[in-house]
Amino acid sequence: MWRDLAPLGRHRDSGGYRRYAWTAADADCRAWFRQQAEARGLTYEVDRNGNQWAWLGDPLAGDAVVTGSHLDSVPDGGAFDGPLGVVSSFAALDELLARGARFARPLALVNFGDEEGARFGLACVGSRLTAGQLTVEQAHRLTDADGITLPRAMEAAGHDPDALGADPERLGRIGAFVELHVEQGRALDLSGDRVGLASAIWPHGRWRFDFRGEANHAGTTRLADRRDPMLSYAETVLAARREAELAGAVATFGKISVEPNGVNAIPSLVRGWLDSRAADQPTLDQVVDGVEKAARSYAEAHGIDLDVVRESFTPVVEFDHALRDELARILGADADLRVPVLGTGAGHDAGILSASIPTAMLFVRNPTGVSHSPAEFAAEDDCVAGVLALADALEGLACK
Repeated sequence: MWRDLAPLGRHRDSGGYRRYAWTAADADCRAWFRQQAEARGLTYEVDRNGNQWAWLGDPLAGDAVVTGSHLDSVPDGGAFDGPLGVVSSFAALDELLARGARFARPLALVNFGDEEGARFGLACVGSRLTAGQLTVEQAHRLTDADGITLPRAMEAAGHDPDALGADPERLGRIGAFVELHVEQGRALDLSGDRVGLASAIWPHGRWRFDFRGEANHAGTTRLADRRDPMLSYAETVLAARREAELAGAVATFGKISVEPNGVNAIPSLVRGWLDSRAADQPTLDQVVDGVEKAARSYAEAHGIDLDVVRESFTPVVEFDHALRDELARILGADADLRVPVLGTGAGHDAGILSASIPTAMLFVRNPTGVSHSPAEFAAEDDCVAGVLALADALEGLACK
């Protein structure tokens, strides 16, 4: 499965993946998921929000155990973020069938659409819509860099955008969701463990900073006469690093848009996006408030106008304690496997769904801690350990 999936959406020059929602590469990944489902005789369906499902047992019976992740990527992303969870879900099912497991509850495997938000700027679109955390009106306003709206992109890919919306009936049929994911950090590598269990997802969000100045000629305008928004932006980037270090959090300006974007032109607009995450809400507020305060001070000093807009936000997600404890008990039966509990600064579909249904996450060791990069990696024996841990978890939850 890994070999078949690996070439899909891979960029020849960067070696990374460009599996953006509702594109040709995404369609190839979705076709792969359907083929895997049908090859196992599973009931395949696509829900109203474009998420793919593969069912063993009656989808309408209720109290189902669900596992899976996503197949889309960030720009030039790695092979493991998302796909490892989907591939592992099929592999875990194969393992259970090989064991002769007898299922007492329906089991479903899922590929959530547009988790990374690389094309339309909002993460976890498929799961947000399903959980009612993104309205139809908000979804219809999402556009990509070419001005193509989400509904138009979905329609071009063969999906009916008029069907979008909350899906409480589907969520009501799910008793537990367990997502396996490559760790996006080095906690497991440092502890020497192959598999971990998630405790919580840090609160996190994205803020857009618009610095507006005055376009002018780069060669003829005196430095003293300039209203250059790039200066205020650059100082704000450094301030974000300082604020994050002081608070023990993280803050990143990873995306920038410049107008008119000419080599010989002073910009009129510099738009930068801040991503910040922290272990708790007060710390996150402290960082973002500090960055904004510094940005406004720099903007005032350079005669720049500044607007700050919060584009998305996810509060701290505490995974269901009862489900987490049950998984710890199940996995603890293997004397050769130690499963530490750890937090994460990355958002996931499991985090979105946690407000509606019991969710949990398993992490697979990442020896470098690198993620969202072609260098992302997990060793094969660690991936196998993850599959076996997921199979044990599903067996404990869904089987007699």
